[in-house]
Amino acid sequence: MRKGSVKEVLAKIKYDPREDEGNYYIVIEHRGSYGNEKKIPVEMIELGHGYFFVGEAQIPYHRILRVVRRDGKVVWESRKLRD
Repeated sequence: MRKGSVKEVLAKIKYDPREDEGNYYIVIEHRGSYGNEKKIPVEMIELGHGYFFVGEAQIPYHRILRVVRRDGKVVWESRKLRD
């Protein structure tokens, strides 16, 4: 797994020319639905300061559970899942 904050990992995926953001997705905890997870392709998100955006929706970074490559390899995982 990569080290750093989820925002740092996503910025590397989105802005490093050696990466293809189309090869990644994030898994978020869907608000209001305990245990309900949702996959979002990284290419659909815009990074902000304390939030990321999917269209008009503003979602805090702490809702991200993991960042995953399309081949299934987890490249970042929330501490709350590792503890």
